[in-house]
Amino acid sequence: MSKKIGDRILELMKKSDFTQRELATMVGVTEAAISRYINNEREPKVEVIANLATALDTTTDYLIYGTSSEEDFSEIYRLVARSTTSMTTDEKMKLMKVLLEQ
Repeated sequence: MSKKIGDRILELMKKSDFTQRELATMVGVTEAAISRYINNEREPKVEVIANLATALDTTTDYLIYGTSSEEDFSEIYRLVARSTTSMTTDEKMKLMKVLLEQ
């Protein structure tokens, strides 16, 4: 069974050592709402997800999908790093510029 948003919220809450009350205050919702989210009884609205991501020091991508763009960037970085051993510094800089523009 794959994890749902509530499972990820609970996992990050425990990691951050936040109580439901503390998280609710930071996010701007009730403690009951946090309880419903972590029990997967209700999904938070988009603005609440953004606030949760900030409070839990993560990304909205991680909360919603279980992955983050930071993980994707790390994988791309590793692939490019392995493929550029024969490139000059100038060529690497041009490549990085192109990749960052995407």
